[in-house]
Parts: sequence; structure tokens; C-alpha cells
Amino acid sequence: MGRGKFELKRIENSSNRQVTYSKRKNGILKKAKEISILCDSQVSLILSGESGKIHEYISPSTTLIDVLDRYQRATGKTLWNAEHESLSNEIDRIKKENENMEIELRYLKGENITSLNFKELMALETALENGLTSVRDKKMEVYRMVKRNGEILEEQNKELDLLLQQHMAVEDGETCMHQIISNSVC
Repeated sequence: MGRGKFELKRIENSSNRQVTYSKRKNGILKKAKEISILCDSQVSLILSGESGKIHEYISPSTTLIDVLDRYQRATGKTLWNAEHESLSNEIDRIKKENENMEIELRYLKGENITSLNFKELMALETALENGLTSVRDKKMEVYRMVKRNGEILEEQNKELDLLLQQHMAVEDGETCMHQIISNSVC
């Protein structure tokens, strides 16, 4: 026995709407998979509900980009321009480069090196030795600079001590002169 007809309109109750969305989403995803398998067709389906969460089905034999490219060629509609594609490719390239750099950083920290072969381990060792040499050179440069600054400060301190002694001697001399003038002995 089939269901009766119902009016196709937005479901006002939020929780009922969400339950219906979930059930129908699962049904349409199942149908997309079935037609893809039964008819050997390329299917791409993207659903976005109120929550903004994306649900998709893409035939195993294709990619979303391939299907969209075929759609664009067949209809003549431009879905994205070359600049966007270029930017997308650049983003993918930078992501890959970032992943490679993260792997290299882990290697430099000594993590996940069990998968490296002898040649890669030798290259890693050389890189670490070069890095260590650079760090030591920089450390010595900083040490020399700090030592030189310390020597300059010591020299300035000696000069200030000498000036202070001279100033005190002058004050002592002036005190003595005042005492002589007032008929007392220094």
C-alpha cells in the first residue's frame, strides 16, 4: 500500500525538518550510489543542510572536479575561471610543500626516522652537522660580542672610578683649603 499525497512545502518544526532531512539525505545518497553502480555512470551529489555541514557522494571512478569540468564543457556555463583554478593549484602546492617541511622538521628532531634509508640518513646527518656548525658559529659570535661589550663596560667603569677619585681629591683639596683659611689644619 502506498502513501497518500502530501503537500510539498517547508516543514516548520525545526526538529521534524532535521529528521526528514537526515532520512531523505540518506535515501538520496543511497540512490546516487545505486545508479552509479548499476548503470556505471559518474555521479556527484553534494548536499548542504541548515547546519552547513556538507554531505557528498562521488562515484569511485571519478572526482568532483572531473564531473564539474564535464558539466562546464557540456553546458558552456563557467563555474570558475582560470584564476580561481590557478589559485587552487597554488594552494595545493603550498599545502604539499608545508607537509614536506613538517616531515623534514620531524626528521631534524629525530622523529619518524625509522622509514629513512641509509642515503637519506647520511643526508640528514650532514644537514644536522651543518646546522650544528652554524649554531656554534653564531654562539661564538654572540659570545665574542658579549665579551667585547663587557670589556668596554669594564674600561668605562675604570674611567668613571678615576674621574670619581679625581673629583673626590679635588673636593678634599677644597675642604682642606677652607680649613687653612679658617686657621685649622687639614
